[in-house]
Amino acid sequence: MFETILLQKRGDGVTTITFNRPEKRNAMNPQMHREMVEALRMLKYDEETKILVLTGAKDSFCAGQDLKEYFYKKLYEEKDPFAHARDRELSHTWRFRELRYFPKVTIARVNGDCFGGAFTIVTSCDLAIAADEAKIGLSELNFGHFAGGMVTKVVSEFLRPRDAMYYLLTGEPIDGKRAAEIGLVNFSVPREKLDEELEKLLNKLLDKDELALRFQKELYRHSLHMGYEEAWRFSGAMSAEHTALSKGKWLKEGVGQFMEKKYKPGLKAFNKDAKEE
Repeated sequence: MFETILLQKRGDGVTTITFNRPEKRNAMNPQMHREMVEALRMLKYDEETKILVLTGAKDSFCAGQDLKEYFYKKLYEEKDPFAHARDRELSHTWRFRELRYFPKVTIARVNGDCFGGAFTIVTSCDLAIAADEAKIGLSELNFGHFAGGMVTKVVSEFLRPRDAMYYLLTGEPIDGKRAAEIGLVNFSVPREKLDEELEKLLNKLLDKDELALRFQKELYRHSLHMGYEEAWRFSGAMSAEHTALSKGKWLKEGVGQFMEKKYKPGLKAFNKDAKEE
């Protein structure tokens, strides 16, 4: 279906999108932006997809925007700012509107190079793990520009002010370990253990109730921009909606199994697949 990405379903609810331009370190060109919009809009209604993993082919995650196809060709060679504006809108659509508010849990598997615009992919995902050996950086100042689009915005949200300014102004790359230290990713591991640790994380998430996961991430995303009173009201409305859509499953089975001493919520999840007697 696609030329710049690979879409794979493995049958247990996990779907993986792989950025597939290894000869360009999986840099994002206009075609990739179009294909990612299509893929995300399709998968968010796909009942076979419960968790979405984003990663890159071979040794790179994503090297950011393709400087030749995304910038140089449209703005300098062809002098077509309107075509660039269309590409820019598609780029923003999938990395922010579609991915950030995707209704299923999303995980960035940062296996290698991650530069510039790829930061918005990582930060729009709910969770992120990186290889210790990954090279990660904000390289825009190195070619005489600055971190545009939503990059500076998300960096300001995720990093401490001193860290954000340092890496924005110097363009200095870091590895996966440092990315974990400053909070860009959840944790990092040696590259040879990346899939093993990803599998552990996937198993933890697959053990949880899918609808509850969806409501939890939606509440978190929207409450970021609310005051305390608004967040309290919104949380109450979402709780009522969740109870209605789940037909009270969290009360009947989640709390019910605790009352029956079948599990402890602080230690593990309730049996969401238990059959009613």
